[in-house]
Amino acid sequence: MLFTNPFCFSQLARSTNFIHARGRIMFYKFLTFFYYLRAKYGLRFSSRAQLERYQQKQLKRILRYMKNHSPFYHTKNLSDKDLSSWPCMDKRVLMTHFDELNTANIPLEQAQHVARQAETTRDFTPKIGKYSVGLSSGTSGIRGVFLISPREQVQWSGTILAKMLPHSIFCKQKIAFFLRADNNLYESVKSRIIQFKFFDLKKPFEQHISTLQIFRPDILVAPPMVLYLLAQAQEQGKLHISPIKIISVADVLYDDVKQYISRIFKQKIHQIYQATEGLIACTCAHGHLHLNEELMLVQQKCLDKNSGRFIPILTDFNRTTQPIIRYELNDMLTLSSKPCPCGNPSLVIERIEGRCDDVLYAPGNPLRPVFPDFIVRLVLQYLPFVGNFQFRQISLTNAQLALPVDVKCPPELLTQLKQILPIQIDVAEYRPATNLTRKQKRVVREFSV
Repeated sequence: MLFTNPFCFSQLARSTNFIHARGRIMFYKFLTFFYYLRAKYGLRFSSRAQLERYQQKQLKRILRYMKNHSPFYHTKNLSDKDLSSWPCMDKRVLMTHFDELNTANIPLEQAQHVARQAETTRDFTPKIGKYSVGLSSGTSGIRGVFLISPREQVQWSGTILAKMLPHSIFCKQKIAFFLRADNNLYESVKSRIIQFKFFDLKKPFEQHISTLQIFRPDILVAPPMVLYLLAQAQEQGKLHISPIKIISVADVLYDDVKQYISRIFKQKIHQIYQATEGLIACTCAHGHLHLNEELMLVQQKCLDKNSGRFIPILTDFNRTTQPIIRYELNDMLTLSSKPCPCGNPSLVIERIEGRCDDVLYAPGNPLRPVFPDFIVRLVLQYLPFVGNFQFRQISLTNAQLALPVDVKCPPELLTQLKQILPIQIDVAEYRPATNLTRKQKRVVREFSV
């Protein structure tokens, strides 16, 4: 019973008086280990049907909980057996109704103040009571605020360790984590056995090279552009590390970048697809990106039937502080048509293509969408070793292809690009990004439709 229902542990914590400061730490370490075992060995399904039965059970539980505990849902006539009766949500709705949605009775103004202060001071330890607070990157145009309870924090820690660690949780391992902002959530994976070091991307990159050289991580976690720069430093002899697992996070991992990093470090490149809305997908041992359907229901809003492109709509089974129910992301995913040999029946994502805001548009009535992947693949077909570049659609009539100064644009490439996007396309010099805290995009649309 305890192995299948982690809420029993929370009930135990509330009903006992022995959990003082030190006892609470031991309790959360025990709970982290429970979630580690649960993710690694407990939540395994032999068939798609078995997985879907489990999802329906978890869905009913979380809907019932939110009806009783979230003021936003409590006043509505909703069924815990019919998800379609629940309102759809996105980041704008989440922020507009933040005060009524969260079950911790924390006002948005207070949460924003704590989160912004942490980003300014780079001290990410302050909380609101027992709740950790963080900000999203804001690439969708709105900076979201998220709340995490201690139970949700240790659940994330145990789950991510089960999916990320190449060895047992009892083996000494060092994790280097490059990210735009630290958070109590990430720091929670620390222990006497697991060494975790946060590398702040706001600090000079050269400083990170020397620190990383001393730290010598077993596991390297970073956005693709940072991994690319580290691979360059390794190739140039400025860095000498031998990580046994490399994980790409935060941005789109393009095939050519993936191949380069893999070649330099001689490792398969894994991915974690995580947003402030949850731990959405992780790669298996075969390197295939599986949706974490044991943690959430992922509905699909179809963008293109032929290619399998869709927008994910998430319902998280475990987020009880800040509910994620029928939450529509702004991301474009492409389903894989091939089953994974690992045996996990969860759906496999062929690729994460980027934001819906990055879709380009060709003139016409109606406007014709052009997906970023078409542009990226075409450029790499003619310039397979180009490295960094960017295609910007400035307006409905003008675009720009920025290439490194030493790379010439083949006339055939421009001809092909204009067949896909029949507008004026100019060639410009690519200027490498100096601010690694910003998302690095190869395809950008700079106007609204």
